[in-house]
Amino acid sequence: MKVILLEDVKKQGKKGQVIEVSDGYGRNYLIKNGLAKEATKGALNQLRAKEKANQKQAEEELEQAKQLKKEIEADDTVVKVKAKSGEDGRLFGTITSKQIAENLEDQFKIKVDRRKIDLANNLAALGNYQVPVKLHPEVEAKIYVHVIEE
Repeated sequence: MKVILLEDVKKQGKKGQVIEVSDGYGRNYLIKNGLAKEATKGALNQLRAKEKANQKQAEEELEQAKQLKKEIEADDTVVKVKAKSGEDGRLFGTITSKQIAENLEDQFKIKVDRRKIDLANNLAALGNYQVPVKLHPEVEAKIYVHVIEE
């Protein structure tokens, strides 16, 4: 009997896979517990359509990430962050990814989730920095940040 898995099943397969199982196991366990449904022609067509839609959405997300990368890495996109500092250029406190995201949105109307900003250590001194941003698993951009004295 062929079934389409509706959830991941240990030692059988992942969600969305079409697998061959014995009739008893398929009817009495998988289908009865809502873990799978019988692989009829209509169900297989529905599965293919869903996979196609998911693939199209993934392509659109990748395209949006590439467009956002172009905007972020433009020469005139330099995020200026004001902070109080001491005489030697060290800041009182640090500049966090949240502050960088807020200033990017305020200055350039580009919205980036602060969790995507890959800041190894918070910025603790005046100066220019390149901060990596993970926009998509395949797309990484660099934000140019200029920390100036308040």
